[in-house]
Order: sequence, then C-alpha cells, then structure tokens
Amino acid sequence: MTRLRRAMYHKDLQSAYFAGRIVTWIARRNWGLRMMQRFGMKPMVGNQIKGLANDEIFIPSVPTPGHKIRARVYKPKGVTGPLPAMIYAHGGGYQVGVPEQAHPFFQDLIARRDVVIVAPAYRLSLDGHPYPHGLNDCFDTLMYMKDNAADLGIRDDAFIVGGHSGGGGMAAALTLKTLDAKAAHIAFQMPIYPMLDHRMETKSGREMIGSAVWDRRSNALAWTNYLGHLNGNVPDHASPALREDLTGHPPTISFVGDMEPFKDETIAYINALDRAGVPTKFKLYEGGFHGFETVAPKAPISKDAMAFQADAFAEYYDTYL
Repeated sequence: MTRLRRAMYHKDLQSAYFAGRIVTWIARRNWGLRMMQRFGMKPMVGNQIKGLANDEIFIPSVPTPGHKIRARVYKPKGVTGPLPAMIYAHGGGYQVGVPEQAHPFFQDLIARRDVVIVAPAYRLSLDGHPYPHGLNDCFDTLMYMKDNAADLGIRDDAFIVGGHSGGGGMAAALTLKTLDAKAAHIAFQMPIYPMLDHRMETKSGREMIGSAVWDRRSNALAWTNYLGHLNGNVPDHASPALREDLTGHPPTISFVGDMEPFKDETIAYINALDRAGVPTKFKLYEGGFHGFETVAPKAPISKDAMAFQADAFAEYYDTYL
C-alpha cells in the first residue's frame, strides 16, 4: 500500500494537505457524507453566478413517473442563440453534491466561449437512489435539451458532456448510453479525473490509502453505495471502464493528479480512446491529489489545471462546434 505523506505532494499543494486529509476521513463514513451534503452542499442550492443568466427548470423523469429533475441553466447575457450546450454532472462519488458546487468551472467556460450549461441535480445513492437513477436523470436531461432546444436557446444537433470526479464517471456513462441508444450527437466530452472503475484493481486504485480528499477506502464506500445492490452484476453503463472498445467515442478532454486513486483508470481510459483513434487532450499533474484545483484554487498548479481544461474546451469548441 502507498501511504502518502505531506512531503510527497506538489509543493504548491502541501499547505492544503491537512484539509484534504480531513475530507478523506469524512468521506469514508456515510454519516460524514450526509453531514457534508447537509452543511456543505445544500446551502449552495440557488446560488447565482454574477453576470450570467441563471435559470432553474424541472424536467420530467421518463422511467420514474412523478419525479422531476431540478436542473440549473446558465447562459451568457446579451447573446442570441441558438448556442452550443453542455450537460454537466457534478461530482460527489455518485453519493452527494449539487450543481451549484461547480460555479467556478462554469464561469471559466462561459468566459472562453458562448455556451449554455445545463446541470441536473440528479438523484444520489446516499439518498437511496443507486444506479441507474442518477444516470437516468442525466439522460432524461440530455433528451429534454434536445427536444426543447428552441425554448432553451440551444443547438439540437451537437452537445458537450462534462463532469468532474463522480460526475466525470457519470459523463463517461452518459456518453456510452447516448451512443448505444443513438439518441444524440456528442461533439466532445470532458470527463475530468473521472470515477470509472468499480473493480479498483489498478495500482493507484488498490494502493492509495490516506490520500488527500479521496482514497481507496472512500472510493470503496462510494462504489458500494452506488452499485452494492447489483450483487456483482455490473453493466458498463454503471462502471464505464468495463467497456473496452471505445470506437466511435467523441473527442475527449481530461486531466488527473498522479497521487490519487483515479490516476491509473483515467490514463487507461485515455489510452483506450487513443487506440480507438479518438482525439484526446490529457494532462497528468505530478503531486496532485484528487480535486486539488478546487481545494487549493489559488495554487499555481491549480491555476494551470483550470487553464488547461478551459483552454482545451475553447479549442474543441472551435474545432468541433
């Protein structure tokens, strides 16, 4: 096992090490996750991004009659459409989180290019909604975007799929589901340090114990909460790393730190895309723990990571949209 110490992290991130370890300790416990959701995430609900149009819609669930999916819609002001649109899945290990936690990311993208971002508050495993509820909510949101493009002021012929961490895994799963159903055209995807592989058999997945923010133990709990009811009969829409042939996938942007559990599965995913001839833009950050750019946003390495994903977004926007 790799037991990580403060001195092993990038020098820009060492000051955030102890805060990251506290998050790891909390995320290993369901009661801790519930506290995180109640006191950390839910107070963000309804927050606005200054300078943007901030709307909220409620989307009917197709497989769960009566359920409506809350979704935030962010648009640049004073721009006529139809604009390209991104569906964004928030992070939280499929267990916790709200769309509003990703406001800095949304601001960065909309500052680079005119895009509408639709972010669903998909159902969470910690609330008693394991797979496939969250994925169904994201798919229903994408289909709503396509069917109601004129009302939303967006294009219906090409979409962007994005997400971080568990949301990155959800983005990869949504891409799979959409491609398999031939339901919409995805221009490109952005699964950033994605949670892809429930088997946890990669070296980083097995050995990262005590890593800041997220480690093997918190990862194992998250997968149990999300997939435990399947009794080992896990489809690739639930654990996207199970899909070996990624032929036909959209161009992909991602990055990951080299001191977190998702390092090897992210690299394996990018390599599989490369073998399938899919264009990719990827960066590995030496000494980076999970979600380092959100925990220490002012650190130079974090600024580099945020610039990388936003600049890559702008490049792919110009190329594929």
